[in-house]
Amino acid sequence: MPDRAGPPDSVGILVPTGMLGAGFRPEAITRGLWLGADVLAVDGGSTDSGPYYLGTGMAKTAERAVRRDLRMLLAAASRASIPLVVGSCGTSGSDSGVNWVAGIVTAICAEDRLDLRVAKEQGRIHALPPSAPLDAATLGRCAHIVAMMGHEPIEQALQAGANVVLAGRATDTAVCAAFALMRGMPPGPAWHAAKIIECGDQCTTGPASGGVFARIDHTGFTIEPLDPGAACTPTSVAAHMLYETVNPYTMREPGGTIEVADARYTALDERTVRVEGSRFEPAGQYTVKLEGAAVTGYQTVSFTGIRDPRILESIEEWAQFFTKMLAERVETVLELPAGSWAADLRLYGYNAILGELERRPATPAEVGVMLLVSADDQETATAISKLANPLLLHLRLPAMNYLPSFAFATSPAHIDRGAAYEFVLNHVLDVDSPTEMFRLDMTERSHD
Repeated sequence: MPDRAGPPDSVGILVPTGMLGAGFRPEAITRGLWLGADVLAVDGGSTDSGPYYLGTGMAKTAERAVRRDLRMLLAAASRASIPLVVGSCGTSGSDSGVNWVAGIVTAICAEDRLDLRVAKEQGRIHALPPSAPLDAATLGRCAHIVAMMGHEPIEQALQAGANVVLAGRATDTAVCAAFALMRGMPPGPAWHAAKIIECGDQCTTGPASGGVFARIDHTGFTIEPLDPGAACTPTSVAAHMLYETVNPYTMREPGGTIEVADARYTALDERTVRVEGSRFEPAGQYTVKLEGAAVTGYQTVSFTGIRDPRILESIEEWAQFFTKMLAERVETVLELPAGSWAADLRLYGYNAILGELERRPATPAEVGVMLLVSADDQETATAISKLANPLLLHLRLPAMNYLPSFAFATSPAHIDRGAAYEFVLNHVLDVDSPTEMFRLDMTERSHD
């Protein structure tokens, strides 16, 4: 990392993609460095895909894709002598996720002879008693618990001389804001810019075009896409404050709240936007959010397609009849009491997304029927799914005088999903220090 005397007049942040492993074009890195990037920042995780990844500690991204992205990012960081910050490593930001990404980084540095010092920021929540009123049984059920860090642990690692920071679970904005805040940029523009660029090109008119580049200064920030064929507009930039926020004018961070009600978005040219007027209001108490995932049971899924016009005319009646028939068979054949298992029948192409809120469409041309069976153990879930097999293949309505046939998507028709998880923690802890719940592990140079 270059040695700069005093805070700079501005800080350039290069975000090549919305998530590590999603891929980006090499030209995005080249252009970002040419624009004068001071730091490379990329998010490595999310809760968008549900609790499975935290529950198992596994990543949702392919190792080959993560390795490909990291190889280019590490080379760029080394070549330009700027730091690389990766947040929420391994999707969930658990210790196993951080260690997984760290192993890939170590291998790349050795293979490509890169001389980089790597810091791992990991949570230590398991060693801390909860300060919020939580049920002890709920905590005991959690397969994994992570604490969501703000920018301070990342800044601590950068101040310690890290060239690469591999962070555990972190707010998406902290990953992008940490370096600018460390360099003395005002928190209003730094946090607002970080929020806008957290998902890469999603704040542009070409959301599949590539990453973005933001330059933060003492009165605001400018933002532009890395792809010359895409553009940032006042609308596309301002609209990203609607993403994953309860209020489009505010967003809470561990140390305070981003306030953008007075922000002004101005087009500097056809593809660059200037933002001024953002504020950051410090909180009276620093809080760290906890995320925990627990096993709720085991699942088996089956999928069949219905094209029979008579069934489709009365698809709701058919679904109710199916549910009744399955419940009777489970009670009679498997002798399982009601409440010891569950079956969720979803009609894709009819009302699978909104359910009862869906405005009733015209008779569909076809419907995909997904049956999701849940039970306390895999054997039971599978047995119920097998019992449902004939119903998903030939169940006719009582008034029908012929036997319909439906189309299974796979053979065998059922697929065991294994353990199912749910998020069971949505709490924050009051802490005395922003870094006290996280441990810093600095490696020696990755390659001599």
